[in-house]
Amino acid sequence: MIPLKILVGCEQSQVVTKAFRALGHEAYSCDILPCSGGHPEWHIKNKVEHIIWNYHFAVESGNICLNQHGWDLMIAHPPCQYLSNSGVTWLYNKDGSRNEPRWEEMRKAAALFKMLLYAPIPHIVIENPIQHRYAREEIGVSWGQQIHPWMFGHMEQKPTCLWLKNVPALRETHNVYDEMKKLPANVRQRVHYMPPSDHRAADRAVTYEGIGAAIAKQYGEFLCR
Repeated sequence: MIPLKILVGCEQSQVVTKAFRALGHEAYSCDILPCSGGHPEWHIKNKVEHIIWNYHFAVESGNICLNQHGWDLMIAHPPCQYLSNSGVTWLYNKDGSRNEPRWEEMRKAAALFKMLLYAPIPHIVIENPIQHRYAREEIGVSWGQQIHPWMFGHMEQKPTCLWLKNVPALRETHNVYDEMKKLPANVRQRVHYMPPSDHRAADRAVTYEGIGAAIAKQYGEFLCR
């Protein structure tokens, strides 16, 4: 097997990065925040757009040597605060007028999303929650697949959408839906019921390990074939 060069954009948890590394691929997480996954030698602390458009980017700290021929695959988790369905009400003020600063932030988030979606990388997977209609209109392309953690062995439900470029849909690996439905709502929807905190957004964004493992195994095998 020839190791793939993989960029995991907007990931500081390194769940997906470590899953690819465990299978022998050369994967790097990339985020403006320091990594929390325990492997700073696999982490590029920078904006993902800077890395995509500069394959020869020299990392000042660590011994990372990026592939001079570019990336084989990118898995990206762009910020969803201004794009997700849960935040659509903030686009309007209580008096019904448009919240223009919020609309501007939404347009910026959509621009980053589109930049990732149309990046010069042959195979791309972008993950985000269900987006509101204004975000979908701004981006112009809807998701190709919707998955849940219970499809990959986690007793939780959290709709997650995938935008897929030159890769197949992700196959479920361990369906635990029936067992999960026996749990109370605040357990099976743990992420939704997280209390407010300074790290709530980061905790909500962490990829489930079962999903990360499925992404690494299935797309690694697909590209190597």
